Parts: sequence; structure tokens; C-alpha cells
Amino acid sequence: MATWVIGDIHGCWRTLQRLLETIEWNAVRDQLWLVGDLVNRGPFSLEVLRWAADHDDRVSAVLGNHDLHLLARACGVARARKGDTLDAVLSAPDRDDLLEWLQRRPMMYKFGPFVIVHAGLAPEWNIELAQGYAEVIQAECADRDGPALVAAIHANRKNPWHVDLPRDEQLAAAAVVMSRIRMVGPDGRAILGFTGPPGTAPEGTNPWFETAAVFRQGYTVVFGHWAMLGFYRARDVICLDSGCVYGGRLTAMRLDDGRVVQQAVIDEIERRETCPSS
Repeated sequence: MATWVIGDIHGCWRTLQRLLETIEWNAVRDQLWLVGDLVNRGPFSLEVLRWAADHDDRVSAVLGNHDLHLLARACGVARARKGDTLDAVLSAPDRDDLLEWLQRRPMMYKFGPFVIVHAGLAPEWNIELAQGYAEVIQAECADRDGPALVAAIHANRKNPWHVDLPRDEQLAAAAVVMSRIRMVGPDGRAILGFTGPPGTAPEGTNPWFETAAVFRQGYTVVFGHWAMLGFYRARDVICLDSGCVYGGRLTAMRLDDGRVVQQAVIDEIERRETCPSS
């Protein structure tokens, strides 16, 4: 039995299948975690969602910003964006089942010494606070009033989290942090518009993981979302977004021993961006 984590798939179904063959992933024996952004930009979001939902007992995922965008479009609070490739999902006969499966995914998951999240955590959050936010957000998204929280997350997607926000706005902003953070300013708040590599960030800003409180508690955070950072591994942090949908690679890492396997994109991407959107 092995536990693998795979970076941002973005609808690159063929590349995912080739990578799974390479790592010899066994749907009966092995566990697989996806770091979010299962959908959008690539050509086969529907196939990725169907496969993940069909393997629900062995495949787990956290929500990424593109997954949340799909949910926001489905409930009518978000418009289609340039580069969206979500129409096949939204018009599928099994759309409701797939969206319900996606809506029940957590924002963050902790097991053993590992934390899996799409983008990252606010530097001041300890693991108890981060897990508390994640559990409440998951429960409320899965509730019959879940679209209200999805709408709030969409509305607050450009607003940084801070502790003085009202409860509902604070929850939405926490979800935004976990799905969109890359850099933080001197006050520790997320700089949500930045998408480039750390060396091009505004002066006085730093990657969220440079001062994250959870590292002092002994956790290693595995995340994606940052294609311009690429595959990155340090003592307490691992980024698995190697820009597959932008012409790069899809990355898998085995948590048991740290083995890393990458697959160059083989899906035909209609429009590739040199600077990915947030």
C-alpha cells in the first residue's frame, strides 16, 4: 500500500492516466490525494471528475480555486471566464452528482505529519485554527445552503483574511486563503493578485510559507496552485504544481518515501498561458 499526492490536474485527463500508469497506482491497494484544481483550462474536466468520483473510496481531493469557480458557475454567481473549459461538466447528464461530490470536498486535510491544501495557509494560523476553519467550511458547503457559502467565497475572492471580519466573511476569506494564497505582505495578509515566481514579487512581500506557524508544530504542508513556483521541496513544504496545463508536467509524490515522478503534458491544450491566472 502506498499513499500518493498529485498536483494540479486542470482537466489534463490523458496526462493523469499516463502518470498513474507510470507510478503503478493500484485502485484497490493504494491511496491517492489530489491537491485541488481538478478542473478547468485543460480539455477533459468532465472525465477527471467522473474518474475521481468513481474512485471515491481511494481518491481524495481538496478544493482548489478553479473547483470553487466551477461550483460558483453552477449556482449562478460567477460568469464564464476567458479560458474556461467547464461547459462539458455543466451540461453533463450526471452534473448534479458530480457537483455534489465536489462540493463535499474539504479545503484542507491533515493526516499524520502532513497537511494537504490547495494554495496554503495564513502564516499566523496554527493547525487547530486551520483545521477548525476547514471543518466548518466543508460542513457548510455540504449543507443544503452550501451555495450561499460558495457565493460568499466567490464574492470575497480578492479580499484577504483577517481576524476582525464578521463570522461569515471570515469563513469565506479563510477559504480564499486556502485556495488562492501565494505571497503575503508585511502584515501577513495575502497578496491575492500575484501569480509570478517569488523573485518577481513586490518588495516587502514573502511566500506564505516562510513564517507559517504550522511548521513550528512539526507539520509538512503539501500544496499546489503556484505554477510559477513549480515543483518545490524544502524541509517543511512541498509544492506539486509544475504547470501541467501550461505546457509543463504533472507531478506525483509518494508520501511514504518522498519519491517524485513527473509526466510531461500529453493532452492537447487549446490555449496555453505563459503566466497562469489566479
